[in-house]
Amino acid sequence: MTARHAPLASARFRTDVRARHGRGRIMRRVFLASTVVGLVALMALGYNVVKEAFGLVAVRDTIPPSRLSDRPLEELSKDELVAMLQAHISAAVFQRLESERPFAQRSQQDVLDLVVDRVVEPEIVLSWPLNEALLQRQAIEATLAAEAPDARLEWRSWLSLDFLTRTMSSDPARAGVRTALLGSIWMIAITLVVAFPVGVASAVYLEEYAGRSRIQRIIQTNIDNLAGVPSIIYGMLGLAIFVRALGPLTSGQIFGVSDTNGRTILSAGLTMALLILPVIIINAQEAIRAVPGSLREAAFGLGATRWQAVWSHVLPYALPGILTGTILALSRAIGETAPLIVVGASTFIVSDPSGPFSKFTALPIQIYNWTSRPQDQFRDIAAAAILVLLATLLSLNAAAIVLRNRYSRRMQ
Repeated sequence: MTARHAPLASARFRTDVRARHGRGRIMRRVFLASTVVGLVALMALGYNVVKEAFGLVAVRDTIPPSRLSDRPLEELSKDELVAMLQAHISAAVFQRLESERPFAQRSQQDVLDLVVDRVVEPEIVLSWPLNEALLQRQAIEATLAAEAPDARLEWRSWLSLDFLTRTMSSDPARAGVRTALLGSIWMIAITLVVAFPVGVASAVYLEEYAGRSRIQRIIQTNIDNLAGVPSIIYGMLGLAIFVRALGPLTSGQIFGVSDTNGRTILSAGLTMALLILPVIIINAQEAIRAVPGSLREAAFGLGATRWQAVWSHVLPYALPGILTGTILALSRAIGETAPLIVVGASTFIVSDPSGPFSKFTALPIQIYNWTSRPQDQFRDIAAAAILVLLATLLSLNAAAIVLRNRYSRRMQ
C-alpha cells in the first residue's frame, strides 16, 4: 500500500471499528432487555401465585361452638369431646374413625380437631387474595358485613403443614396434597432409576463404540427428532405399551397384586422415562464429546481397554455435564400433565400410594383439577399446590447440583 492510500485505509478502518462497536452496543441492549423481560415475567408469575396462596377468608360455622357447650371447646376434656363427637356424627363414621386410630390413643388436641372438622364444620364463604387483604381491608370488612354478617374474618395461609399432610377433599378448606405429593415423588424416582442409566449407556455407545457409521447417523437423527415430539404422544405410547400390552407386569398381577389395573405409578414412571430419555441421551453425548481426546489417548497408551478408559476417565470427567442434562430432563418430567392424563392418573383419590403398583395422582394433575373448579377457594389451594410443586422441583435440582459440584471438584 502506498503512502497516498494509507490515510484512506486508516479512515475506512476507523469507520468499520465504530460500526462494529455500534452493533455490539445494540446487541448488548437487546440482551439486557431480554433479561429484564424474563425477570419481569418470572416476578409476575411469582406474584400471581403467592397472592392467591395467602389472604383473608370469611368463615361461618355450621354449628357454632356456643351451641355445643357453654365452655370453650379448648377447655373440654378428651372424654367430653369424644362424647360430643359421638353424639353429632353417624355411628358408621365414628366406628371408622375408631378403626383408623383408637380414641384411647388420641390426644385431646387430636379429638378437638376432629370435633372442629366433623361437628363445627367451619365453612369458607368468601375469600380475598393477599394484595386485597393488605390494601383494601376496610372494603373487605364492609363486604363481609353486607354479605355474610354471621361470618368471621380470618387470615389464611393455604400453604401450611396441614395442607401438606391432608389427603384430597371436596371441601377446599380440608383439602391437601399429601397423596399427590407422594405420587409425584414415586413417579420421579421410577423415572430417574430407568431413564438415567439407559440414557447414559446409550450416549456412551453412540460416542465411544458406534463410530460414524450410517446406522449411527440414523439412530442419532431419530433421537434428535424424538426430543421434540409432543408429550401427549408419549402418553399415547405409554397407554398402548405399559398400560395395555404390559398390563400384567405394570399392574403387578404376575406378582400377586389383584386390585389394580395397568394404570399405576409404574406405568407413569416408565412413560416419563421414555419422555426424557432423548433429552438425557443428547446432553450426555454433548458432555462426553467435551472430554479432551488426550485423556483417552493417555489411557490407551498405558494399556487400558476402551471400557477401562471410558469408566475411569471419560465418565468421571463428563459426569457434571451429564447431571446438568438430567436436571433439565427431570424438571420437564415433574411438571408434565398430558401423559399422566392419558396413562390414567386419578383426579380424585384419597389413598396414599404404597408401591409401584398403586393407583396414583400427581401434583400437576391435582393443580389442573383444582383450577377447573368454579369456586375461588379451589383457585387458592391450587396456588398453594404450585408452590409445593416448585419447592419439590427446587429440592430435586439442589440435590443434583450438589452431586454435580462434588464431582466437578474431584476432577479439578
